[in-house]
Amino acid sequence: MAKIMVVDDDPDFVEIMRTILMAHGYQVVTAANGEQALAQMCEDKPDLVLLDVMMSYVLDGLDVSQDMANDPELKRIPIIMVSSLTSTQHAEMFPTDMYIPVDHWITKPVQAEELLTKIADLLKQHEE
Repeated sequence: MAKIMVVDDDPDFVEIMRTILMAHGYQVVTAANGEQALAQMCEDKPDLVLLDVMMSYVLDGLDVSQDMANDPELKRIPIIMVSSLTSTQHAEMFPTDMYIPVDHWITKPVQAEELLTKIADLLKQHEE
């Protein structure tokens, strides 16, 4: 059973993701911010991370993805970045000219079928 880490500061979103993922046979662990997520990943690595862009601060998720990419123990974990950033007043803060180490982007509200398909694809690729 693959372990998915859901990193988001919105408890309602976390619970919806937990329900969807567990119903499809995934083990789910959660973190409410980037710092907590990185600490948990160092203790018990997930198979995939579902990561929100905006948490403790506007680009918290981007910093987490950079930290993961720079950590030899975490850099191979697939990341799906989830965001509603483009529909907020912070959209202009999003760096469009830099490399962001994520495997896929999904916009909130998340479509369950799209999410599950992408998770299965990324986990399969990671196994190969």
